[in-house]
Amino acid sequence: MELAHWPQRFEAWLMEHHETDDAAHDISHFRRVWMTAQRMIDGQPVDALVVLTACYFHDIVSLPKNHHQRSQSSKLAARKTRLILTDDFPDFPDASIPAVEHAIEAHSFSAGIAPQTLEAKIVQDADRLEALGAIGLARVFAVSGSLGVALFDANDPFADARDLNDKQFALDHFQTKLLRLPETMQTEMGRELARHNANFLVQFMAKLSAELQGDCLGIDTQALRRFQRDV
Repeated sequence: MELAHWPQRFEAWLMEHHETDDAAHDISHFRRVWMTAQRMIDGQPVDALVVLTACYFHDIVSLPKNHHQRSQSSKLAARKTRLILTDDFPDFPDASIPAVEHAIEAHSFSAGIAPQTLEAKIVQDADRLEALGAIGLARVFAVSGSLGVALFDANDPFADARDLNDKQFALDHFQTKLLRLPETMQTEMGRELARHNANFLVQFMAKLSAELQGDCLGIDTQALRRFQRDV
C-alpha cells in the first residue's frame, strides 16, 4: 500500500477509538507532527512508514503531567501501538513494528530514552517542535490552567531571586524546559527550526516583562538579551 493511504486509515481508526479532551494530544496534534516530520525526511535514508506511524500513535497513551507514572507514557504507548497494528492493521509490515515501537518510546522528554535510529530522531524532533512557537506557547498556559498552576510569580516572574518551579508557575516552564529544547534536537533541521521557534518565545517573554513594568507598547531589551543567550 502506498504511503499516502496510511494517514487516512490511521485517522479513521483514531476517530473511532481515541477519545480525548486533551487538545495537546489529539488527532490534529498527530497530524501536525507528521507534517513537520515530512520536512525532515525529504531526501533522507529513512523508512517513511515507520516515521508516519510513530507520529500518529506516539501519544496514544499520554498520562497527565501530574500523574505518578508520567515517565512511562511513551513505553505504554509503544506497547499499545504494537497491539493496534497487529490486531487492526494486519497488512502493516511486521518487520517495521519494532522500529515504530522504538521511535514512540524515545520521543518522550520525560522517558529519557535516547533515539537510536534516524526515524526515532526525526519523530522526537518533530514532536518537540510542537512544544515551541505559537502552539507551544498556547499549550503551556492551557495545561497549566487545567492543573491549577499560576501563570507566573507576580513578585519575581523570571525567578531572579528564587528557584524555578514550573509546577507552581507556568512561566517557569519556559526556562526549565522549552528554551532548552533546541540543544536536545537530534537533527540539523530540527535544531534550526527549534532555535527559530524558541526565539519567538523569547520575544514573548521580553514583551511580557515590559508589560509587567507598565510598558504596554515596548519590549524589555534587557530581558530579550538575557533569554536569547539561553537559545
